[in-house]
Amino acid sequence: MTLFPSLSLSLPSLILHKPLQNFYSSFISQTRKTPAHKSAASSSSPYNYRSRFKYSMILLVSLPIGTPPQSQQMILDTGSQLSWIQCHKNVPRKPPPRTVFDPSLSSSFSVLPCNHPLCKPRIPDFTLPTSCDLNRLCHYSYFYADGTLAEGNLVREKITFSTSQSTPPLILGCAEDTSDDKGILGMNLGRLSFASQAKITKFSYCVPTRQARPGFTPTGSFYLGENPNSARFQYISLLTFPQSQQMPNLDPLAHTVALQGIRIGNKKLNIPVSAFRAGPSGAGQSMIDSGSEFTYLVDEAYNKVREEVVRRAGPKLKKGYVYGGVSDMCFDGRAMEIGRLIGNMVFEFEKGVEIVIEKERVLAAVGGGVHCVGIGRSEMLGAASNIIGNFHQQNLWVEFDIANRRVGFGKADCSRSV
Repeated sequence: MTLFPSLSLSLPSLILHKPLQNFYSSFISQTRKTPAHKSAASSSSPYNYRSRFKYSMILLVSLPIGTPPQSQQMILDTGSQLSWIQCHKNVPRKPPPRTVFDPSLSSSFSVLPCNHPLCKPRIPDFTLPTSCDLNRLCHYSYFYADGTLAEGNLVREKITFSTSQSTPPLILGCAEDTSDDKGILGMNLGRLSFASQAKITKFSYCVPTRQARPGFTPTGSFYLGENPNSARFQYISLLTFPQSQQMPNLDPLAHTVALQGIRIGNKKLNIPVSAFRAGPSGAGQSMIDSGSEFTYLVDEAYNKVREEVVRRAGPKLKKGYVYGGVSDMCFDGRAMEIGRLIGNMVFEFEKGVEIVIEKERVLAAVGGGVHCVGIGRSEMLGAASNIIGNFHQQNLWVEFDIANRRVGFGKADCSRSV
């Protein structure tokens, strides 16, 4: 299924993703609790955990959940808040897949009753629709913009990293009526995100490059807590918004950054900085989202990127073709040759920090011999934001230092053990 972005529960129309891969993820209540002037050394996460994840169009981590732990596949999503896992009802004659969580096997599992405060509308930064089910349990259901339904009960469960390290019981979704075997690890700035509940103040990941080899899935690295590579990272500020600042197109829980501009080849595109900033309605907000495959730009920026791509490689453009309804910068022919015509693409941030997408990786294979520039038009999703997706985070450490309200980038060969 085409992968689209996941954004925040405050922006219902911005919730496209792979099937069941969208519950806006991110990190933190710690952001609001920890003064921004504290040094990185003064605030540390209670856990130091490292694992690998599989990467295709999503970042798929396996986390040990319950007591004793059961390994659960979850999509690492910095664009959503609620984390949820795939559960099953105990049906003896129909053994569930091993990837589905069995609550009956965990001594630390409990359900949230209807009288729990979370099950009463409306908590300011958690707008997930909840209700009482027939068993007087707290039930949630949510439709993503791609029509995917995720629903189940809110529960409490531990994540057990080792015999000596486990979280307290965290609020998770326990989904039963879904068509996928993957859950979501919500990592945005909401107070019910995984990071916030577990008091994790820093996390990072390194996305490997895509591979064309059939049957091969590259793996990257994921850290909770300190990353031994961080001394060489370059940092930019996370922008925060007061809770009182209500704007219809703003996701205040997203990892928002100050994108400054875009270059293609050596040419700085004539895009006003205002296109990358939240305006009076919140439109123009720029965010880092691991749960979105492609990058998405508002029309003012997308049109300038397309104009330059057409100027450089227009004769090879696949006329009349729109991938996924969002990108009309697609080509037939040899990707390397077309990439050389387009040149490197650069996202510019403050302090001279840049994300450089080398010309060899400008195009994404979308099937049938077609390759597209990995950028879509966000307004075709009903979104009004700029979203930097995981396609443009390949071979890059991305660290979310929540306590110090910043995001770090470091170039790396992410396919290696780093």
